[in-house]
Amino acid sequence: MTEETENLVLEILRAMRVENAEAKRDRAEIKSRMTAMESTIGSIQAQLGHLQVQIANQTARLDRVDERLDRIERRLNLVEA
Repeated sequence: MTEETENLVLEILRAMRVENAEAKRDRAEIKSRMTAMESTIGSIQAQLGHLQVQIANQTARLDRVDERLDRIERRLNLVEA
């Protein structure tokens, strides 16, 4: 190979090395962002689970109040039996 050809090959290899390093940095940043998103999604899922439990508890309480109200209405003869 001539010196000019060798220099061209070296330039191409250097450019490839730079592009490879940039790609590695980009992948690392994407992985970091994905980890943050997964963490956020996990937190949101936990909050939704907590809300579902709260809603179930409120529904159970309303059911008990409804049963009590029905019993009161029957005792006071406010509804037909």
